Amino acid sequence: MLANWNNSVLYVWMTGSLEKRLIEHRNKVNPDCFTAKYNCTKCVFFEVTNDPYNAITREKQIKNWNRAKKNWLIWKDNPEWRELVP
Repeated sequence: MLANWNNSVLYVWMTGSLEKRLIEHRNKVNPDCFTAKYNCTKCVFFEVTNDPYNAITREKQIKNWNRAKKNWLIWKDNPEWRELVP
């Protein structure tokens, strides 16, 4: 999950290459996308799996959660909402 500078906006996504996708978001490769518009560049949560089906299923599950549940997911592993991937 990506957050903006003050953690008021969250972006949920899945990718095959975390580092590559972060570079794209941080460099605003697509200036019209959600992350560019809301300046979501801070990786505050991620999960790893080798199964693309499970990744897509999990992404959809989290996207359907309310904000409080997403906050809890981040907080349980990253209570200070630090940048996890510099």
